[in-house]
Amino acid sequence: MAAALTRSRRTRKMWCMHNTHAAIGLLLLAACAPGDPFPLPDGPAGEQSTSPLGDPLVPSATISETNRANLEEAHANFLAAPNDADAQIWLGRRFAYPGYYRTAIAVYTDGIEKHPEDARFLRHRGHRFITVRELDNAIRDLTAAAELEQGREDEIEPDGQPNEQGIPTSTLQSNIWYHLGLAQYLQGDFPRALSSYQECLERRRGPDGIVAASYWLYMIHRRMGNSEDAQAILEPINADMDVIENHAYHNLLLMFKGERSPDDMLESAFSTEGPSNTAVAYGVGNWFLMNGNEERAFEVFNRILETSGWAAFGYIAAEAEVARNEG
Repeated sequence: MAAALTRSRRTRKMWCMHNTHAAIGLLLLAACAPGDPFPLPDGPAGEQSTSPLGDPLVPSATISETNRANLEEAHANFLAAPNDADAQIWLGRRFAYPGYYRTAIAVYTDGIEKHPEDARFLRHRGHRFITVRELDNAIRDLTAAAELEQGREDEIEPDGQPNEQGIPTSTLQSNIWYHLGLAQYLQGDFPRALSSYQECLERRRGPDGIVAASYWLYMIHRRMGNSEDAQAILEPINADMDVIENHAYHNLLLMFKGERSPDDMLESAFSTEGPSNTAVAYGVGNWFLMNGNEERAFEVFNRILETSGWAAFGYIAAEAEVARNEG
């Protein structure tokens, strides 16, 4: 692969940061007051991990009033019912949204010990292991969650940050397979990622679920050289699909079909920061890569890494591409 544009960085570190940060989180948990194992933060989250390129991963220093209020409510609900699985799941989710990923991981770890048959704790901890770049740990958790869910009836997963229509668009099992496929994709393990996203697609409901899984399946097939299978993924995709929230994936699929301009989408994606725009930018960059324009692709990937949204999947995917190219 052609050399990518270089950026000054600290000493490169390995993809997975072993279990160092997780161990620190558990030690902090043990040191907390017995009645309140997960006290509310009184300041910014601080560094949560290190990227595979050696960059510190630090959330924004500010927390929105909405996130703070939701966290306080979830915290109060958990203290009132510390053995209630739902209360603990939501506490972890509310810690994660403003960037307290290590605390969220500690909440889920405690929940796994209390509720070992509840796959939701493994599903959410696996997600947050992806956020902090511990991909081996993420794959372990999400694989275990998938095994727990075998033979069980799937369930709608409520959104922590609802879409405009207030309609959840995913399920527990589809999210397990989605995040497992993502972790495998980030490691460059395309055959396993393909299998996981096929499982995800089987469980996805409605247009939003279809476009989300189809987006990754198309790219995986292309990266594996399966051009005919990639084209088959695009056949049911059309501009009239009633997509509620996954507009980025929908538009990227339409771009793959030749119905959207890559340059127009890229210009729009970099106009403002946000997870959806980062997803679009990565998808366009990957389009260039899949079609042999490596120089343009890595210009896009490196530009993504100049933004602040390091927790977004598009950012993590761009980071993975650059890390593999520079490794």
